[in-house]
Amino acid sequence: MAWLGQGEDEFIELPTGQKLCYRQFGPAAGEPVVLLAGLGLQLISWPASFVNALAEEGYRVLLPDNRDVGLSFRMEGKPPGKWQQFRGQAPDAPYALEDMAEDTAQWLAQLGIGSAHVIGMSMGGMIAQCLAAQQADRVRSLTSIFSTTGAPRVGKPALTTMLRMARPAARDLNQAQRRHAAMMRHIGDAQVPGIHQHWRRYMEEAWARNGYNANAGGVARQIGAIFRSGDRTEQLGRIRSETLIIHGTRDRMVHPSGGLATAEAIPGARLLFAPRLRHQLDDARTPELIEPILGLLQRNGR
Repeated sequence: MAWLGQGEDEFIELPTGQKLCYRQFGPAAGEPVVLLAGLGLQLISWPASFVNALAEEGYRVLLPDNRDVGLSFRMEGKPPGKWQQFRGQAPDAPYALEDMAEDTAQWLAQLGIGSAHVIGMSMGGMIAQCLAAQQADRVRSLTSIFSTTGAPRVGKPALTTMLRMARPAARDLNQAQRRHAAMMRHIGDAQVPGIHQHWRRYMEEAWARNGYNANAGGVARQIGAIFRSGDRTEQLGRIRSETLIIHGTRDRMVHPSGGLATAEAIPGARLLFAPRLRHQLDDARTPELIEPILGLLQRNGR
């Protein structure tokens, strides 16, 4: 597996005074493409092959750490407890997905970027959807990968996945690596060559970038943001960017019904069901997934 661990962390101060961490690849003059990571995941979770494929086509690829993970700013506020998370409740969550979308908009503005192609996976897809719905002029095209609408009856994790997510936070790096590998064997594809080493290396760097801890509070607050935003189906109907929805047929984290509901909610969206794809992006699946994405970007280039 190629590794995105090589790259320079950069920081920018948002108008709120909070600092967002990001990395960028490809030519500085290229059309900007933003990659938004999923729940609890850091910018280094994107496969290097995926990032490189975009950069080699001349795109300026920008990857932020979302708030509350990695080297980006942390929020205050009590996260929802395990029982609330299990029931999908977060009435007092300190922020919502829409606030995370606003982080992205402010970050782009600080970089002097008026609009960009936006690609998000899982929770990152939800953030990208919110951005496209709220600030259409900022999104040249939208790609939502194994994400959902927030509607309560679609896109739900499998019960076996929810039980794994309810486990206590890891106490040290070794335990974190074991837990991450166990979860990825459950929701990902353990047959990909080199993937086990990739999982260990990701967690090793992620552990360090999180301040040498599991960052359980930050992840729980992100879960709270998803629950606080609730059903965004009506909001998605306002999206006017050309949209590509990609979802796997074997997804245990976000049921494929979430991808179908997203495509039905966004006017004109194209739905691509990837056979046997699980809740994992990797070098083995990059070639088949990047092709339709590049087509979308090229049709909406400026």
